[in-house]
Amino acid sequence: MANLSGGERVAYALTGAGPLLLVVPGWLSHLELGWSIPAERMFHEALSSGRTLVRYDRPGCGLSDPYDGPRTLALELDAIRAVTEALGAPRLDVFGWSLGAPVASLWASERPETVSRLVLYGGWATGAAIGDEDSRRHVLGLLATHWGLGTDLLTDLFAPDADAGTRRALAQYQRAASSVDTAVALLRLAYDLDVLPALEQVGAPTLVLHRRGDRAAPVAQGRVLADAIPGAELVELDGRSHLPAIGDAEALVTHVRDFLRLPRLRRAVPTDLTPRQTEVAALVADGLTNRELAERLGISERSAESHLERIRLRLGFRSRSQVAAWYVAREPHR
Repeated sequence: MANLSGGERVAYALTGAGPLLLVVPGWLSHLELGWSIPAERMFHEALSSGRTLVRYDRPGCGLSDPYDGPRTLALELDAIRAVTEALGAPRLDVFGWSLGAPVASLWASERPETVSRLVLYGGWATGAAIGDEDSRRHVLGLLATHWGLGTDLLTDLFAPDADAGTRRALAQYQRAASSVDTAVALLRLAYDLDVLPALEQVGAPTLVLHRRGDRAAPVAQGRVLADAIPGAELVELDGRSHLPAIGDAEALVTHVRDFLRLPRLRRAVPTDLTPRQTEVAALVADGLTNRELAERLGISERSAESHLERIRLRLGFRSRSQVAAWYVAREPHR
């Protein structure tokens, strides 16, 4: 955990080995539950091959301490400061996506000595450019009054290329990641921010990535970021999903790894289970205890525990809930 200036703690997690690559997250995050979504886990594992990937939950989200104060860019920068100081990292590469892109670019402009290379995906310089005023007001109102319906709508907007199971898991993940008040406040910050005046101060080599059909953040704002940051390279990718792990994530990973001078990956990290392990995972997703698993499968309770332990080790999970979420996301027709 890292400490904010006000004493609240920010949770962070490390994956892989090598020079540090800090991920500045999008709208909402949950370190543990995000890892249980196969697409998100594989995306992060691909980035962490040859790098120590640093992910964190912003204040009031995921595993970080609750936070009831105002949502400001200063707070966002304080979270990055807290994490980098906890790591003892005077300089590192930074990858900011969605809301994390303007935050990361602002950090790079104010703390240029700390950023070696900067990657921005699906971002914007001016929040007012995301849709029109009526649509922004409608989304904020829907989230505030119908949290479940609001997350379903935003999931369809953020990840139109995801299968039904993954969309369901993503919507549940958002609802578990924060309170409705925090979600609304963060989305309002995304709409209100304007980092355009600071972008000319970014000195790190910068790669800007944006999908042409992004339905949540217009590609025109990716072009604005690239035009305003001195020497930035812009790559427009095919696709319409806003979440980096959904859609053609392989192309995105390839561009990031090339920019960071990392070798291309030969294959994706396997996450398949044996037929028996898949059967056990399905029963875990149905809420069965180890004793009930044993009775259903006609095995001893100790054998059921062993099956579950091997599943957790294979998938890199720590809890039954992660196994359940993984299975639900993997099986779209459940």
